[in-house]
Amino acid sequence: MKKRKLGFVLSFALAAGTILGACGSSEENEKGSSSEGNKEESFTLAMVTDVGGVDDKSFNQSAWEGIKAFGEENGLEEGKGGYTYLQSQSDADYATNLNNLTRQKFDLVFGVGAMMHDAIAEIAKQQKDSQFSIIDSEVEAENVASIMFKEQESGFLAGVVAANATKGDTVGFIGGMELPVIERFEAGFIAGVRAVNPDIKVESNYSGAFDKAELGQSIASKMYSSGIDVIFHAAGGTGNGLFKEARDLKEKDSERELWAIGVDADQSAEGVVGDHNIILTSAMKRVDVAVQDIATKAQDGNFPGGETTVYGLNEDGVTLAPINEEFAGKAEVETQVNEWIEKIKSGEVTPPESVEEAKEFTAE
Repeated sequence: MKKRKLGFVLSFALAAGTILGACGSSEENEKGSSSEGNKEESFTLAMVTDVGGVDDKSFNQSAWEGIKAFGEENGLEEGKGGYTYLQSQSDADYATNLNNLTRQKFDLVFGVGAMMHDAIAEIAKQQKDSQFSIIDSEVEAENVASIMFKEQESGFLAGVVAANATKGDTVGFIGGMELPVIERFEAGFIAGVRAVNPDIKVESNYSGAFDKAELGQSIASKMYSSGIDVIFHAAGGTGNGLFKEARDLKEKDSERELWAIGVDADQSAEGVVGDHNIILTSAMKRVDVAVQDIATKAQDGNFPGGETTVYGLNEDGVTLAPINEEFAGKAEVETQVNEWIEKIKSGEVTPPESVEEAKEFTAE
């Protein structure tokens, strides 16, 4: 915040000099001075998406909703001097977009996703007077606030629901890229399934991408064809392919019982098929909550630079979306879920972060 305070002092001095020496009307000077003062008082923020895009109905979108909420609450307008985002079409855009926003003098710039780690580290080192925040990774720099989540906790709850909903002995998991953040979702999911019934298997398949819906649909097609009736995805935009496959199958046979579980945001809107909805629930990661929290701290002069803030159930950073009303066991499973939430919050149960640990998990 030192830079912003200095900027205010300089702006005040310049404004004073202008008032004393300008030949224009006093009304014009007062109007200009007031405008500059309001601009200085506003705390501006922006974000750079990963390749999933801002409208991925998942991770990036949740971050953008947090940015917008903060902006609206603080009277900011979308655009330069308020709040905005830049969308990345490829990994090569990350550093360029971050640098672009920094040069536009935004007070805080978020990098959304672990794939932006190297770009944030590079630009933060170059722009030491600027403030950055990275989601889902840790960058050791005094001007970077790192944000992490306990994805294993919401993944665990999703696993509990999946194990109760399946009519078979296997459920599915579709991951995006093989990153620690996705493994935490997978590990939690496996553990949640085992907590209900250790005899139920979890078949996992990684697409290798977060923006390839066609890959998600192809994987989902094979899983559903093999008899799997519940599939959870943690694959960003690739997961949209899962939803399409589930909708298509439901449309062909409305009596067929199959489910998809969303991620990051409540993705129930993506499951509508006539009078039905194929989204069982969603393992939510409240990126919007984390973004608003860090932005508020920075605005108040408490920017947690050089620190990692972790959001779990206790911090309202992860949760489970409402269970589908069409699911016959909804009430009973909701009771189970709430019991597990309390156990996790109290520390009685700790969902594992790695798949290897999850395979040995026992709720006893």
